[in-house]
Amino acid sequence: MTTTAAALPATKAGTTKVKLGASDYALRGVSYVVVTLFTIFCALPFILIISASFSSEASIMRDGFGLFPREFSTEAYEFIFRFPRAIAGSYVVTIVMTVLGTAIGLFVIAMTGFALQRRDFAYRNYLSFFIYFTTLFSAGLAPTYLWVTQVLGLKGSYLAVFLQLLMTPWLIILMKNFCRSIPWEVVESGKIDGAGDLRIFLQLVLPMLKPALATVGLFLALGYWNEWYLSSLYLGSAVEFKPLQYYLYNVVNTANALKNSVAGANVSVAQLPSNTLKMATAVIATGPVVLMYPFVQKYFVTGLTVGAVKG
Repeated sequence: MTTTAAALPATKAGTTKVKLGASDYALRGVSYVVVTLFTIFCALPFILIISASFSSEASIMRDGFGLFPREFSTEAYEFIFRFPRAIAGSYVVTIVMTVLGTAIGLFVIAMTGFALQRRDFAYRNYLSFFIYFTTLFSAGLAPTYLWVTQVLGLKGSYLAVFLQLLMTPWLIILMKNFCRSIPWEVVESGKIDGAGDLRIFLQLVLPMLKPALATVGLFLALGYWNEWYLSSLYLGSAVEFKPLQYYLYNVVNTANALKNSVAGANVSVAQLPSNTLKMATAVIATGPVVLMYPFVQKYFVTGLTVGAVKG
């Protein structure tokens, strides 16, 4: 790509202002159009989900899905929020687990990743191998379930879900690879000034890990927010307030069971929001995550790229 005019004198900030030609504006315009079309293409599924969640079940069965509700209805949300105390408790449980799990998990994973790349840690390669080995082979569901329920005695406890999502081998490897970008001289300078390992990590290393912390934190938060399988295994009916995703999963299953059952005496099966209910649960479950992602996007891309490239 060439420009049709020469560069203008440097500005006060020391930068050079270049006058763009017709071909530059044309290429920029085409780029904007392509990006806009791609953005609309990515946004259409979300618009479709929101539209379907506010449509009546009858219109969905008759006309199918559309970008705008043909018959506006909130029956799906009314079905979900018919027990406000239960869903409010589910939100509180999920938010607390997500916030605490992300904060504690970030701290532990960051310390682990930093320790595994330190030159003065003699056993870093052995421990890294054991961590990597668990990504290839695992004990399986039955031994894990017996360990959590019989040995640890965490059946019916939130800790059975909380602790298993606290750390993952892949996130440790990602953090370790990112920590390699930190100059070793930073650690040595801290030691010369008389700082201990914990102080070096908190005051010198941790501030340099912001992109990696945002990346790993997003993965941890998504893991806690979207968790339902472990809750179905270890919580069940033992707790009053279930995590949000597991609660919504039960709501959808209940609606499907009522709709497929001929024994629903006082239930109008034709009016049960089966399809719209699925869309409403998707909106409730993904809404907070979609709103949070733009704030960590730039750190997420930087941390993921650096962590993946450095080997």
